[in-house]
Amino acid sequence: MQSSVLYTEMLPGGATWSHVLKRGTALRITDLEGDANVAAYFLNFENPSERFNLPDTLKAQHTARLRAGHVLFSDMGRVLCSITDDSVGWHDPIAGASNAAVIERKYGKKSYQEARNGWYQNARDGFLVELGKYGMGPRDLHATVNFFSKVVVDESGSMQYVAHNSQAGSYIELRAEMNVLVLLNTSPHPLNNDAEYAPKPVELSISRVPSPMRDDRCRTLCPENARGFVLTELYFL
Repeated sequence: MQSSVLYTEMLPGGATWSHVLKRGTALRITDLEGDANVAAYFLNFENPSERFNLPDTLKAQHTARLRAGHVLFSDMGRVLCSITDDSVGWHDPIAGASNAAVIERKYGKKSYQEARNGWYQNARDGFLVELGKYGMGPRDLHATVNFFSKVVVDESGSMQYVAHNSQAGSYIELRAEMNVLVLLNTSPHPLNNDAEYAPKPVELSISRVPSPMRDDRCRTLCPENARGFVLTELYFL
């Protein structure tokens, strides 16, 4: 995909980031060291009541994992973002985001007063802080996804975290099909079994990209995706 880079920054491990990703741009997230986890949440910035819909995203595309070619549906049947490029092949949409209780149970507790920038953070609290900047709160936080992480379900129905799913330099690229408020957090995955709290940094890069064509891979993946693109295009007429 031809593109022009507009902005790049490094997001440290355990940190939270938000940005209104404009229609016609793409966000590339790169795992700098390997074993990163990036919890992510998406809303229509122009109408925040329209939010990422996890059940529709999975059932419409007949999948329990996210990878290149998939899209992220809103609860209005429109496409928030498309996954246009991906070197990992498996991103977790089912395990949810970490919270303070999970982090404390696994790693103990370190406050900012005790450890300064080394304090133990979690995705839920980070997301709520970012949502507050846009006049939203807990009622506005719904399902999230975990980029770079892999979770499988065994025959008993238990979810199992698969370590080392992402290598250093792995990336995923999200093309905005609407003006999307994107929230990211790099705290550890809630099912990560590592004994040490060691969240990994990622690089964020925003580029200007062409509009999707009729034969776009994400559009043609399945009939549901094609309809989602039509509804999204109608929204902007």
